[in-house]
Amino acid sequence: MRVTILTQYYPPEIGAPQARLSELASALVRRGHAVTVLTAMPSYPRGRIHSGYGGLVRRERLNGVQVIRTPIFPTQRPDFLSRLANYFSFTCSAGFLGTFLLRRCDYLIVESPPLFLGLAGLWLSWRTRAAMVFNVSDLWPESAVRLGVVRTGSVGHRLAQWLERFCYRHAALVSGQTKTIIQNIAERFPRCRTYHFSNGVNTRSFHPDRRTTAARAVFGANEAGACVALYAGLHGLAQGLDRVLDAAETLRADAKLRLVLVGDGPAKEKLVQHARDRGLSNVRFLDPLPRDQVPPLVAAADILVVPLATHLPGATPSKLYEAMASGRPVVLVAGGEPAAFVRDQRVGIVVAPGDSRGLVEALRTLSADAALRQELGANGRRTAERLFDKLDIDNAFIEYLEHNQRAAPAAGRVPRPATSRPV
Repeated sequence: MRVTILTQYYPPEIGAPQARLSELASALVRRGHAVTVLTAMPSYPRGRIHSGYGGLVRRERLNGVQVIRTPIFPTQRPDFLSRLANYFSFTCSAGFLGTFLLRRCDYLIVESPPLFLGLAGLWLSWRTRAAMVFNVSDLWPESAVRLGVVRTGSVGHRLAQWLERFCYRHAALVSGQTKTIIQNIAERFPRCRTYHFSNGVNTRSFHPDRRTTAARAVFGANEAGACVALYAGLHGLAQGLDRVLDAAETLRADAKLRLVLVGDGPAKEKLVQHARDRGLSNVRFLDPLPRDQVPPLVAAADILVVPLATHLPGATPSKLYEAMASGRPVVLVAGGEPAAFVRDQRVGIVVAPGDSRGLVEALRTLSADAALRQELGANGRRTAERLFDKLDIDNAFIEYLEHNQRAAPAAGRVPRPATSRPV
């Protein structure tokens, strides 16, 4: 097969979609398929084009994948207009330049969000005669409304709803990262063909044995009995890291507990200033690290904090799977599907979004009980190996595409379902 992936985010950027899509691309190459990625000049999450990139078009080859990069308006500002400029700049450059740069292919996999990229995806799927697979990692515009980015009933909200319907109805296949996403789409658009393309983790990269003395030293918590609670990821609006700082302030009397936040994003500068103003000596901020340095860091922590500011239907942070694969207990601040999963599998403690006291108690409980941390971490490792190995998930998805490509009368055309039931 010839497969093209259209995504705003791709390595050398670090983040969940970057890792997920690059691993899928590598899996496709290993199975003998030709893969092209059309993506933006890397700028995430700092809002600046990475050194060595820029210009109108940049071509490179990464792990057997042809990568084509087009311009984007880089920004770290969280305001609505800046984000729109960021999304639309790549949508326009990818749609226009992709018209001339992309070859005919069997599948065009489009990553959403940003939802607007579906416009370029629909045009390029027609141009390349490809079946469009619309991959939904977050339900937009619903998540935008819950985060306060868009008001319900506003012009922007109505336009986003129209675009969402348009993309789902014209995609040959809609894949989603969680069961909640797939159920939501199948109920609202029963004629959509859907596939649960679950999040997962490379259980060989993220492993308890990756823990090293050097990685532990990065935390600056070398005293005997020190307990490190780690957050590693985007410092943005959706994470609610201000609540983590509130918990740190309450727990400052605990001499052994340290909170370490690794990463960058639009909220980081304000978070650092707030920690400084409060004199939170038990909080440490670290710059983002290259992808290959993250697994040892996760394994070296004692607790992984996985927070969301509010309940976002369908959202399950990829950090949850990385923590489980590393054998580390989780403090999950979320509701819905991920909360039920953490409780059912006994891999951590669940806290409702906004429950500052609950977050304090969860951190206090785990920091004081090494045996409980060991038990929950071991449960997480077994669960990651059994249910969320990324290699198995990718291979199953590729086999599904291969089967439909062989079965369809025209190359690459995913047949429409005979019933309304989701795959």
